[in-house]
Amino acid sequence: MKTAVFSTHKFEKDFLVNANADAHELVFYDVSLSEQTIALAKGCEAICIFVSDVLSAPVLEKLDELGIKFIALRSAGFNHVDLTKAGALGMKVARVPEYSPYAVAEYAVTMMLALNRKLIQAHNRITEQNFSLDGLVGFDMHGKTVGIIGTGKIGGVVARILNGFGCRILAYDKEVIPQMEALGVTYVDFATLCSKSDVITLHVPLNEATKYIINAESLATMKEGVMLINTGRGGLINTKDVISALKTGHISALGLDVYEEEEGLFFEDHSEDILQDDVIARLMSFKNVLITSHQAFLTATALENIATTTIYNINCFGNHIQSENEIRA
Repeated sequence: MKTAVFSTHKFEKDFLVNANADAHELVFYDVSLSEQTIALAKGCEAICIFVSDVLSAPVLEKLDELGIKFIALRSAGFNHVDLTKAGALGMKVARVPEYSPYAVAEYAVTMMLALNRKLIQAHNRITEQNFSLDGLVGFDMHGKTVGIIGTGKIGGVVARILNGFGCRILAYDKEVIPQMEALGVTYVDFATLCSKSDVITLHVPLNEATKYIINAESLATMKEGVMLINTGRGGLINTKDVISALKTGHISALGLDVYEEEEGLFFEDHSEDILQDDVIARLMSFKNVLITSHQAFLTATALENIATTTIYNINCFGNHIQSENEIRA
């Protein structure tokens, strides 16, 4: 099956090629899919997209005109796809439901530790031959209360890691998981989690119920000096409200691996450009903010699993077999 692979990055191409093993004709493009680049999919039966590609209704309509009926996502999240429109056009969409919960979970905890122990500031000082320890005081994670919003596969691994640190763990989720309770996790309502947690980490999908779950109202109920970590989706937090909380010191540290307006910014080299996004520029001005470019998933294990599942989904499309990874509105 001839498939146009958009937003191809160097770090993933070899994994896709190896997983494919010449089973399909993969046409790689480093550009993202948009109304301006749709023509690149001409002559293909399927497309393969990354989280930075947005399949809005207009894009899907034009893909339909080209005869595209199969869409393979290289991600677990699918909020960047208009599934209602895809279904109306008779398009099949399949995702990678999981690739490595350990990769993202370990990264979230890494951000906690780096911010707490001020590793970035310490490193920058050493490069300037400043060996002073003033201003680098952190806290023991042992005994601290960490609130985990979402205890699915990733949130569950975060809980297990933090349990090893001796943290008290609170969780908020629509589903109470017995294995988590057996671990010592206490499920509470959202308000209680916000008011009792020293650190809050987000591990829920982005949908209507979770959009801006972190906002001015919820921030006001949080402890003074709370640490906030988001390795989920940018739209889970209202960035401007978080900036306000950073300015007053209500948030003591912020770790972001995702950003609501990351499309066209993350995954690309803009080192020679003038930064046009005033919001992220303001975030970058805080010494207690750690921002990375959506790299929490980036391990060899995760990339191999993503490639394997992606090719499996394309195999199913080509053989007219329903993949268990298909998603619908």
